[in-house]
Amino acid sequence: MTKSGFVSASSLTGARKKILYLDDMNFNLIALKKALEAYYEIYLAESTNKMYKILEKITPDMIILDVNMPDIDGYENIKKLKADARYKEIPVIFLTCNSDKQSVVKGLSMGAAAYVVKPFNGLKLMETINNQLYPKENSRTVQNNDYNPSVLVVDDMSSMLRTIHHALHDKYNVFLLSKSDVVMDFLQNNNPDIILLDYLMPGLSGFELIPKIRAIPAYKYIPIIIITTEGTVKNVSDAISRGASDFIVKPFEINELIFKVDKHIRLGKSQREKSEIDFLLN
Repeated sequence: MTKSGFVSASSLTGARKKILYLDDMNFNLIALKKALEAYYEIYLAESTNKMYKILEKITPDMIILDVNMPDIDGYENIKKLKADARYKEIPVIFLTCNSDKQSVVKGLSMGAAAYVVKPFNGLKLMETINNQLYPKENSRTVQNNDYNPSVLVVDDMSSMLRTIHHALHDKYNVFLLSKSDVVMDFLQNNNPDIILLDYLMPGLSGFELIPKIRAIPAYKYIPIIIITTEGTVKNVSDAISRGASDFIVKPFEINELIFKVDKHIRLGKSQREKSEIDFLLN
């Protein structure tokens, strides 16, 4: 469990992964650190020389390179890294403004594991990173460009986070938070398709979070399921009145959890599509 409250599948059993990011623009360095520091150990380098000084001290699990650098460009950097036995096995992701097909093909042909275009979406970047760092956990059969919806789970109990992750990770991209007070920060940089909230948590309760989430226009129609041991009629009624989409009582059956998540993701997608059509027609 991290200080920020984010819990990845790996952090339930081990240390966080290290990511080294090279970019000459301070704004980009700060933006990426803010988006990812709760989930990984982030090391920043504003020059190639600084990057290699950091590499003398630590061995990162991943390197993210900007292509357009004033000293040595990203293509030359990946060439040097892949030629060095110490670094050649470290996955490299290009994070750049160059979105043309030629640049993408060139980067991948030189050994890049992935190519992400700026400005980046925090959730999509994390999915790309995790697909490289945790290939077994994130391996899925994706056909016809199918999209794997994302689930945000908020619960202060690691055992519950582990249970829900185990139940859903084969079908969805699952993000776990153990602290309610970091949820709003997470939502500023990410766009989950559904949120599962524990009712009783230190700090903000699930009930208190619902109206805060609903106040954000982008999350007006996102499905929110409250998960709790307090499944009274009053609590169910209160949750629905505050904007919850559904209620699951602990201990729950895994099949019930999967069924409700599937259902509400479908309903949420339909509702968002309808609202977009209504907006265009009015």
